[in-house]
Amino acid sequence: MKKRALISVSDKTGVVEFAKELVNLGYEIISTGGTEKEFKNNGLKVINISEITDFPECLDGRVKTLHPNVHAGLLAKRNEKAHIDQLEKLNINTIDVVAVNLYPFLKTISKPNVVFEEAVENIDIGGPTMLRSAAKNASDVLVVCDPKDYTETIERLKSQTDDQEFRLKLMYKVYRHTAVYDTLISEYLAKKLNLDYPEQMTLAYEKVQDLRYGENPHQNAAFYKEIIDVKGALTQSKQLHGKELSYNNINDTDGTIALLKEFGNDMPAIVAVKHTNPCGAAVRPTLSEAFKAAYESDPVSIFGGIIAANREIDQDTAEQISKIFLEIVIAPSFSQSALDILTKKKNLRLLELSDIAKPLPKVRDMKKVLGGLLVQDNDIELLNDDDLEVVTKAQPTKEQLEELKFAWKIVKHCKSNAIAITSNKTTMGSGIGQVNRIWAVQQAIEHSGGYEKTKSAVLASDAFFPFSDSVEEAHKAGITAIIQPGGSNRDQESIDACDRYGIAMVFTKMRHFKH
Repeated sequence: MKKRALISVSDKTGVVEFAKELVNLGYEIISTGGTEKEFKNNGLKVINISEITDFPECLDGRVKTLHPNVHAGLLAKRNEKAHIDQLEKLNINTIDVVAVNLYPFLKTISKPNVVFEEAVENIDIGGPTMLRSAAKNASDVLVVCDPKDYTETIERLKSQTDDQEFRLKLMYKVYRHTAVYDTLISEYLAKKLNLDYPEQMTLAYEKVQDLRYGENPHQNAAFYKEIIDVKGALTQSKQLHGKELSYNNINDTDGTIALLKEFGNDMPAIVAVKHTNPCGAAVRPTLSEAFKAAYESDPVSIFGGIIAANREIDQDTAEQISKIFLEIVIAPSFSQSALDILTKKKNLRLLELSDIAKPLPKVRDMKKVLGGLLVQDNDIELLNDDDLEVVTKAQPTKEQLEELKFAWKIVKHCKSNAIAITSNKTTMGSGIGQVNRIWAVQQAIEHSGGYEKTKSAVLASDAFFPFSDSVEEAHKAGITAIIQPGGSNRDQESIDACDRYGIAMVFTKMRHFKH
């Protein structure tokens, strides 16, 4: 039988050169549509698919390769005499090489305002079918779905080293490729149907980079991103300077970005995070003032941390940053003078993310557990102003209420059990990851500089107070206002304690556990 290659690709990168090499190796080229036209324009002799199927393309090209003359030629086992005898009886030739990539479904649905009918028209049927048929018979058919594999395929054919290991690799890439393709289609349809939690879930990500190691040096790791881009996410950032990001860098920076997004673009804001917990945040008229305030709120913990800004890093801010050790600085942009200063620090990673202050979109938040996957909506809400309830005799002033909302933004991003103390739109201290709330309160006061430093500050708690002891401790520290979700059976105990000490307490009726 004649050596034949079937080539039909959407991405035509390198395909003409690939086909020419196959012709030089004695293959006849079968093709369709735009690929056939590309070949003929480059002087290649091509067999149209209709000559193989003895049937014209029909239904606007929806049906052209779905035919026994194609799939029998792909699926016949070359070492089974009965299969070969059948092909000869039916006058069907084998197809020995298949190069196919699929209609650009992702590109189509990524276009703004794409209509459903256009998306459906870009669901490939014949392509995946040919790929899967060829891959099932990979021991006899070389199947290529990635243009990056053209060169190696030709080299191996020339040197007759197209062994089973290489064929297995190509087979794997096909089924991975079609699985991702089908996942994108099913996810698109799920969104159309508002199915956030379907009965079965498939996920599609593509690798950004291999990492040196995971959380610890003995753990292997890699970084993947969602195939459909998420605006304002770390995956959209551009690294301008410094060492490559580590597993912990990526995890911590993601948390830093999430915290910064709480402040939007209204005023210059700086946030600092260490091990995914806030260790400094401030809002000020200028970015350099915000950095100074955030740094001074906890100059110890910020060492080796990550900072994010919602404004361009300017020279004044860069000069302050350059005086301390930080792992990463991420901002929408950097002035040239700032870059001149910061790039002198060899290992400091500088990341540019234009949409850094863009609000978090609604996406799935996932956590792997042994044998399963926990999936929830990500926590994109902060509070609902209509739900705020002052439950004490003391009423917060307008300034106190604004400060309480600032503190609420901070505590939302602290690991539970969590307490945040703030003053003048600046963090003072936090209690994080404690196994009881009183310890979190005591830790936050201690980290704020002690009981003499927190007078007139406000306190935020990520969940309700089950006992009045937290209010008692806040009173000792001179706290003037508290914000918390409420909802405990013992709420009245805490309210009564606040009333005894003249502390204003506001219920948000929204909890922000973060484990």
